[in-house]
Amino acid sequence: MALRALARVDTGAIARNCATLRRTAGTRLCAVVKADGYGHGAVEAARAARRGGAEWLAVATAREAEQLRAAGLDGPLLVLGALSDEELPVALAARADVAAWRRGFLDALPDGARVHVKLDTGMGRLGTRDAAEALDVAREAARRGMLAGAMTHFATSDDDPGFAREQLARFAPWVAEVRAAAPGVLAHAANSAAAIGIPESRLDLVRCGIAIYGLDPFQADPAAHGLEPALTLATYVAEVKPVASGQSAGYGRRFVAEAPGWLATLPIGYADGVRRGLTNNADVLIGGRRMPLAGTVSMDNITVLVPESVQRGQEAVLIGAQGEERILAEEVARRLQTINYEVTCGISARVPRAYG
Repeated sequence: MALRALARVDTGAIARNCATLRRTAGTRLCAVVKADGYGHGAVEAARAARRGGAEWLAVATAREAEQLRAAGLDGPLLVLGALSDEELPVALAARADVAAWRRGFLDALPDGARVHVKLDTGMGRLGTRDAAEALDVAREAARRGMLAGAMTHFATSDDDPGFAREQLARFAPWVAEVRAAAPGVLAHAANSAAAIGIPESRLDLVRCGIAIYGLDPFQADPAAHGLEPALTLATYVAEVKPVASGQSAGYGRRFVAEAPGWLATLPIGYADGVRRGLTNNADVLIGGRRMPLAGTVSMDNITVLVPESVQRGQEAVLIGAQGEERILAEEVARRLQTINYEVTCGISARVPRAYG
């Protein structure tokens, strides 16, 4: 390790995951690369997704769209999020399609803009729950030659597919009415979990985010869906020292040795994205073996209980594989009582990304 911390991203895995999802869905794939590619790096993730057969890219913000275009990424691009008056020109300058659901927003768009009208079928965030209002917006967009898509978003496709199917049942008749005005409109609803688990939701396009990075939308094992984790979060052993019974490590003395042993200090902490909730609640791989995190996660360092054989300079892996052993982001998420999305998105900009 030449660096104190490093996130290695296997872009080949992202490309293969996209190819797998495209085969599974049997329809067009939109790769969602918002939030800096869920912590993996938006530009490199987008390039890999395109190699894997993704026809579309999607982001949440205008600046994210601008970043992709500045990096030379062409082709269909959709901004999924809300856009302020200041952000809208940025999105349009990036030649991005935008989401719409209010007539006032539509009226502010210039000729040549492309919109995807969003019906809120149960997510309760963006979009309108009023199907008649959304239909009016879609018809007006079609009349002006702007309508590119009709969309919704599932709230529970990962843990309650029954409710997702109820959402789909509300979406389908609305899409039929939209298509009466615009027969070629692209209908899309499925996220990663739905693309894998709800075949009837795949429609004309699936919008996959978490799965393209080899993370499991069901928070279990990505290998069950033929997905390969793309990210490894690594650091190194900066120091090794003996610890006597009764001696402690870290702020607040959250670890006190019950017997003589050895502690390794790893120069990575919560400023890098290793959450403080992992205090005494995580394993690290060193030499292909699991070692328990001992003591409080601090801003720049953690300490790990190790055997005497561990050497300074050895690589330590917090997420990823080392030898035959692996620590999945899903495991880290369970320990934190959160989801894998938050784990990888939380890896800070202080950690360099290396692509291979």
